[in-house]
Amino acid sequence: MKFDIIGDIHGCYEELLTLIHKLGYELKHGLPVHPDKRTLALVGDLTDRGPQSVDVMRFVIHAYSHGAIRYVPGNHCFKLYRYLKGNPVKLLHGIETTVNEIKKLPLHEQTELSHEFKQLFEKAPLYDVLIPDELIIAHAAMKEKDIGRKPNKQMRSYLLFGAVTGETWPDGRTVRKDWAKEYHGKPWIVYGHTPVKEPRFVGRTVNIDTGCVFGHQLSALTYPELETVSVPSSMPYDDSRFQHFTS
Repeated sequence: MKFDIIGDIHGCYEELLTLIHKLGYELKHGLPVHPDKRTLALVGDLTDRGPQSVDVMRFVIHAYSHGAIRYVPGNHCFKLYRYLKGNPVKLLHGIETTVNEIKKLPLHEQTELSHEFKQLFEKAPLYDVLIPDELIIAHAAMKEKDIGRKPNKQMRSYLLFGAVTGETWPDGRTVRKDWAKEYHGKPWIVYGHTPVKEPRFVGRTVNIDTGCVFGHQLSALTYPELETVSVPSSMPYDDSRFQHFTS
């Protein structure tokens, strides 16, 4: 089995289409089809901050419901799901852009999209074993001991938000730990969540979130080749949003 695993999209729909085509896919009836039978996989955070979150939602809902892609939700997907369920959610850190997009739709389209996205979130696994004992995707982090387990609340938090220090940045974002150095499992873990300027390989982990929504690029990891393919972002560049690791 061959996969192309794409990092956090965050509403950057045009970059997503450009990357899909660069990877060799054609869209047939809205579904990505590759001549070499490759499959797209997404590590979550489909929406927020970028200009076309609704288009990304519709693309993923359609492709996932037809079994054409693999997908795990991210923390932004979780927040949007809670909002659409009617739970109290602060419209901060990007979700406000998605909510504004949705509210511009005709009412019947709002209702349909809300229903379909909630279904998508409920059906998608919090981590996905693409190839047993070989390749797993998760949004933010994965512990070796959790492989094969059904996620409980604590595990869900780790998969969606990663390891945190308990501290916060001035804008309210949590300070994240470098969990990848602590992973020593056999399967490759491909994830996103923490923007880095280049795909980051640590042991058998790969961070594929190269900060498209912050003006850098949208990237994919090809498997089993373990090569990266990227396209430039059209968004304004914000260097402050990238994580700089010491090693």
